[in-house]
Amino acid sequence: MTLTPGNSGSVPASVPAPAPAPADASAGASTTAGDPTAVAPKPARLVPPVTTREIDLDKDSMLGDRFMIRFSEDTLRLRPLGIRLIVEFIGTFILVTVAAGAGVINHYVGGGPISRTAAVVAPGAVVMAMIYALGPLSGLHINPAVTLAFTARRVFKGAWAVPYIAVQLAAALAAALVLQLMYGHVASGSNYPIAKPGGEWRSLVMEIILTAILVTVILNTATGYRSIGHNAALAVGATVALLGLFASPISGASMNPVRTLGPDIVSWDFTGWWIYIVGPLAGATIAVLLIGLVRGRPGKDDERESAEGGALPV
Repeated sequence: MTLTPGNSGSVPASVPAPAPAPADASAGASTTAGDPTAVAPKPARLVPPVTTREIDLDKDSMLGDRFMIRFSEDTLRLRPLGIRLIVEFIGTFILVTVAAGAGVINHYVGGGPISRTAAVVAPGAVVMAMIYALGPLSGLHINPAVTLAFTARRVFKGAWAVPYIAVQLAAALAAALVLQLMYGHVASGSNYPIAKPGGEWRSLVMEIILTAILVTVILNTATGYRSIGHNAALAVGATVALLGLFASPISGASMNPVRTLGPDIVSWDFTGWWIYIVGPLAGATIAVLLIGLVRGRPGKDDERESAEGGALPV
């Protein structure tokens, strides 16, 4: 080793540079281990390949959904009113069977096994259930007072009002006839004014008030149909039941002309029949006027969807 002159002799004149360390895969791991704050790299995740069977199943599902949508649209577009009338008939038939059936069965069995509370709550519960099940198909009026209120509000086609009311009356007659054939004395399932002095006019006023309350609830839930949705069933069904709980001893709490006229016609007993036509129609008129004052002109989209049924094209 050669020393540089004038130096202390302790440092070599030239020192060869150290060779670079070979790249090693373990270097990163040792560095990570030495630094506690370092984050170890995540191993790559293997995504399983999509099989041909899964692709075929997805295609079949999409084709099936598209077929059902097209089938529903075509069917409903061809017969919109007919489908609505069928739903109205079914709904009104069920309502009158339940509402009038309580009195008919009590008379048939004897001893009054069905309490007044049960007799007035049952129609409210069945209305609630039917709105959930059938409401989107026809609007589920099942009541001429409701049909005329929607028509007066101009959110329901006027040309459909008469067929709706005719079907509702036909369904009420059919339900009353079934009860008459099965148990007899269907008159016990109808509604009559209280047998007291002045009972007729008191019953008339009561029917006006009750129907005005019910139709007001229906129209107001219809204005927010898209936000309220099926929760309207709770409001309407509860209203039917609660109004019947306190008012049925006076007028029977009909609030529906065909619910009373059906048993009246089949039994041919027309005691106080006019009360159950004038009262509900007057109450529905009051409700339309009230909502017009409170909410103004109708919101056509929401109210029309509620009145005509959201599941069918208009």
